[in-house]
Amino acid sequence: MTTKELRQAFLDYFWKQDHLVLPSFSLIPSDQSTLFTSAGMQPLIPYFLGIAKPPQPRIATCQKCFRADDIDKVGFTWRHLSFFEMLGNFSFGDYFKREAIRFAWEFMTEVVRLPKERLWVSVYEEDDEAYEIWRKDIGLPEERIVQLGKKDNWWGPVGDTGPCGPDTEIHYDRGEEFGCGNPDCKPGCDCDRWGELWNLVFQQYDQQKDGTLLPLPKPGIDTGMGLERLAAAIQGKVTVFETDIFFPLVQHICQLLNYEYGRDEGQGTGDELITSPLASRPAPHSLNRDIAVRIIADHARAVCFMAAEGVVPSNEGRGYVMRRFIRRAMRLGRLFGVEDPFVHKLVPTVVQLMGDPYEELVKSQNIISEAILREEERFEQTLGIGMARLGEMIAETKARGETVLRGRDAFTLYDTYGFPFELTVEICAEQGLTVDEDGFRKELELQRQRARERMKFVSPFEVGEFEGLPPTKFVGRMPEPDGVLECEAVVLAIKQRNDEVWIVLDKTPFYPESGGQIGDTGTLIWDGERGTEEGAKAIARVLDTQKFGDVIAHKVAMEKGFLTEGAVVWAQVDAERRQAIRRAHTSTHLLHAALRKVLGEHVFQAGSVVEPDRLRFDFTHPKPLTPEELQAIEEEVNRQILAAHHVEAIETTLQEAKAMGAMALFGEKYGEIVRVIKVEGVSMELCGGTHLSNTAEIGLLKIIAETSVGANIRRIDAYTGERARKWYEERWQLLQQAADALGTQPERVTEAIEELREQIRELERRLQEAEEQRALQQINELLQQVQEVEGIKVVTGVVSGVSPSVLRRLADELEVRLRSGVIVLGTIDDGKVVLVSKVTKDVVAKGGHAGRLVGEVAKLTEGGGGGRPDFAQAGGRNPAKLQDALRKVPELLSQQIRRP
Repeated sequence: MTTKELRQAFLDYFWKQDHLVLPSFSLIPSDQSTLFTSAGMQPLIPYFLGIAKPPQPRIATCQKCFRADDIDKVGFTWRHLSFFEMLGNFSFGDYFKREAIRFAWEFMTEVVRLPKERLWVSVYEEDDEAYEIWRKDIGLPEERIVQLGKKDNWWGPVGDTGPCGPDTEIHYDRGEEFGCGNPDCKPGCDCDRWGELWNLVFQQYDQQKDGTLLPLPKPGIDTGMGLERLAAAIQGKVTVFETDIFFPLVQHICQLLNYEYGRDEGQGTGDELITSPLASRPAPHSLNRDIAVRIIADHARAVCFMAAEGVVPSNEGRGYVMRRFIRRAMRLGRLFGVEDPFVHKLVPTVVQLMGDPYEELVKSQNIISEAILREEERFEQTLGIGMARLGEMIAETKARGETVLRGRDAFTLYDTYGFPFELTVEICAEQGLTVDEDGFRKELELQRQRARERMKFVSPFEVGEFEGLPPTKFVGRMPEPDGVLECEAVVLAIKQRNDEVWIVLDKTPFYPESGGQIGDTGTLIWDGERGTEEGAKAIARVLDTQKFGDVIAHKVAMEKGFLTEGAVVWAQVDAERRQAIRRAHTSTHLLHAALRKVLGEHVFQAGSVVEPDRLRFDFTHPKPLTPEELQAIEEEVNRQILAAHHVEAIETTLQEAKAMGAMALFGEKYGEIVRVIKVEGVSMELCGGTHLSNTAEIGLLKIIAETSVGANIRRIDAYTGERARKWYEERWQLLQQAADALGTQPERVTEAIEELREQIRELERRLQEAEEQRALQQINELLQQVQEVEGIKVVTGVVSGVSPSVLRRLADELEVRLRSGVIVLGTIDDGKVVLVSKVTKDVVAKGGHAGRLVGEVAKLTEGGGGGRPDFAQAGGRNPAKLQDALRKVPELLSQQIRRP
């Protein structure tokens, strides 16, 4: 059976067992505690915890997964991969151990027909129930049921908390030839004889942060089987890399590396080993060529799936993992002698092998290739410098008699040269050194702290300044989504430091700066008519609003009187400004959706700034946008504005929001209760900002700039609403003025400009012709002033009123007329001296040199220049000295000719 057939056979089998078959969830989890989806059950955690209702109590999937935990084993063992497909069947309070074990055994022995005598199982040593099911219900001999401890037969949770429980595993006996030779060898041994194929996890507990195990409301079944491992067993392959889903990629890599796979069998020794260029001899753990090829294949496949889901190489989070994989593959390629980028060339093969059923690979193939190529080119530029610097650091470390490379040095390589830390570790290991990882992590954290300090809001206050105050109740978006823009409030605290005054109220309609949206401004009125300033004892203008922990503080400037703690004030948000901010914020959601529609689903928000009728939106994309793409994006946003979509704000639990399909921003911290902004049929995102109730209220969006803000991160600046209207109005006025000046209608401005340019070109042509004619008329006059130096004819002179190009034309004509000799002409152009020199070939043979000659003349005019022996140009800064400088030409030429 092919891998594709195995995948479908599994899903078909469980469909017949009343399971709902779902497509793979994203490789990017909505759970922000992990970078990637690492197990089939991870997207289903809300169902296991009972905080969301599953669409059906039985579910089956083939899930895209990524794990970097065993990266040091990838390529070395028959089964380890970073990216893999996990087959899984799940029960949420429906069936439990007996049915799960029966399903697994039936599929393995009757559907894919693995030999029963080669199947062993392991169970958790305290799980007597599972042991008895295997022994009595399935009829497996006791000697093929192995009881192991928590290390081997306990699963979960994903991350620090969540569902977990005992498990039972099905192992495939690959044969004694893969074993360790121990007569008591059985599952649990670290040798390669036993292939763990299927893990059946009995989800019974919810692990808390302190390690406490709480019983789950409804125990469930979570199983996971590596598709690639199953394919290797079914197809009788030595490793997963020889299966039909992998081997064409391996062959493509070998073609690019000019290597025949299988040449280096086993680990090999001596000359068969590939080592770092820095290594003087093979290290014990050096790679043979087959292992190197397998690692490249694994990494290429992984980065393709990352890029298809919008991950871009960077120095943080997922982007760093992707960068590390691309650069590691590149380095392995260099060890084969391939120094040019090659990883991106593997993308078509990955797409061909896995585009069915993963259509995102097909849709994003060009984007994937470009993202990988750009990172390869970037690494190519820095690798040589980084390798050289690391070599120096290793030499310095050894010279000090040390065996550990300093963490500070490793961080310098990482921060300055973009050199992956893991690559530093690998190369140092080849030189018999280790790396101070703790020191590296310390330097990295210090850098991040410095970055946070630079980015955070600058205020004289810290969170502790407002300690003891109750959380501020924000009423600025109740009812949803319009928001209360004014209310009565009590002054709880007044803080003053330097020239700033900050006021804390018990409740406020003022939105504090958050999520890229700037803080509200407005007015606080004490003891005046409600909603007016007439008769007020005190008036404070709110200049900014910020949040310190759970406390919202208002930066104010007192316009009248003073405020005291306990005063009851009327808080009014600047409604017009707030509305302009809402227009811009809702527009960012439409823009995000438009970018993903036009450019592809690899696009994700990477930051934003929302101001009154102005927005800045950063997003992941590997290259500048074309004018056509920008136009399509802008048109799409304005199309959705005109569609007058209803904008709905929904408060729900985080898990329910994820189940709804709401998009979360990586790196953002969300509480258990979140707010979803839904634009029907267009966008659904987690967002705590203020929004419109209908997209038509935006009016208009105009993109004004698209720029780069970093590797693979682009930025769009845009205007909305009134500001966009004014932008168009200003440009219409400019267009009208231009039309008036051209004596035409606005719609004919471009055509009129082109006609005018053609007229100008024609006039310039005529002017140059006239200029040349006038200049050529001076030829006879110049020829009458011929001098002879050492038997050589010399023509010099100042030609007035000509351009440098005409001066060169005049020198050419003089050379034709003179036939043999030296010509040095000068003119004054835009207040500066221009010199041209020509020396005929026969004079060059006698020692004449136009470049040196004109250079000396130029020095006399406070300038310089030079060129070939037969032709040269130069310039000077002092026109007053031009005539005297030209008089020196005969003397300078004579010195050239007489020079031995």
